[in-house]
Amino acid sequence: MKINNLDPQLVVVTGGGSGIGRATAIRFARRVAHVVVSDIDLDSADATAAMIKGAGRRASAARLDVTDPDAWESFAREVRADHGVPDVVVNNAGILVSGPFLELSAADWDKQLSVNLMGVVHGCRVFGAQMAERGRGGHIVNIASAAAFTPTPVMAPYSVSKAGVKMLSECLRLELKPYGIGVSAICPGVINTNIGDRAVTVGVDPALVAQAQRLTRQLQEFAEMLPFAPMSPDLVARAVVRAVSYDLAVVPVRAEAWLGYVMHRLAPGINRRMTQPFSFDLVEKLAGPLLDRVTPAASTNAESMAHI
Repeated sequence: MKINNLDPQLVVVTGGGSGIGRATAIRFARRVAHVVVSDIDLDSADATAAMIKGAGRRASAARLDVTDPDAWESFAREVRADHGVPDVVVNNAGILVSGPFLELSAADWDKQLSVNLMGVVHGCRVFGAQMAERGRGGHIVNIASAAAFTPTPVMAPYSVSKAGVKMLSECLRLELKPYGIGVSAICPGVINTNIGDRAVTVGVDPALVAQAQRLTRQLQEFAEMLPFAPMSPDLVARAVVRAVSYDLAVVPVRAEAWLGYVMHRLAPGINRRMTQPFSFDLVEKLAGPLLDRVTPAASTNAESMAHI
C-alpha cells in the first residue's frame, strides 16, 4: 500500500455542520490541520468550528450552497485569500430524495442531482484548479455511498447521484494524477446521521414516512448503546483520513458496503436480487417488531451498566 507524503495543513469540508462532515472536520483538526467547515446552515458550521476551537485546534466556518456555481467560485476565492490553497477537500454535502420512480418529478431529480452530484462536480472543479495551479498536489475526497453499487427500489435518485460521484472520482483520479492530486470515493453503508430526518420522500403515505423515520431513530439509538459505535460517523471520518494517507481509490465503510461492493463486481445479478424486495412497507414490517423487542432490552442493559 502506497503511503501518501501529503501532510494536510489546510482542509475544506462541505456539509460539515453535522454527521459525517462534522466527524471528518474534527478528525483532520486533531491532526493539526486548519479546517474550513462549510454548510448551507451557517449556525451548524459555526457549531462544528466552535467544537474544534474549544479543543484547542484551528477552524473557521462559512455558509455554502453547493448547488450554486457562483457561490462555489466566491467560496474558493475567499478560502484562498484568507488561508491559502487547501491540501485536502472533502465533498460531503448531500441530501436524500426517494420514492417510486413513476411518482418522481423532474424537480425531484434536479433537487437530488444538484446537491449530491453537481455539488461534488463544482467542488472538484474550483479547488482542483487551485491545486493544479499551485503545483504541489493535494487530495480530493468525495463522499459517495454503498448505494453507488447497490441498486435499490424507490432509491433511484439517490443511488444514481452516488454512482455518479463514484465514477466522477475514478475519472478524476486518472485525469488529475499528473498534477499530483489524488482523488478518493468513500462509500459508507448504514451510518448514524440525520439525512433521513431531512429526506424528501415522494409518493408515499406521510404516516408511513413518519413511521419509517421513527424506526430509523430507534435503530440509531439502539446502535449508540452497542460497544464500538458500529454506525458512528467517525467510522467514515477515519476512512477519509486513511484514504488521504494511503491515496486509496474506493473505500467502502461497514460490512454491508463491502458486501455490496464485492457482489457488484463478482455477482451483479445476485446483488440486484438481494435488494429487489425493498420497500417502505417491508421496512416497517420487519424493523418495527424487531426494534420493539430489542430496544427495551438494550435500554435495560444500559441502565444496569450505569449502576456498575
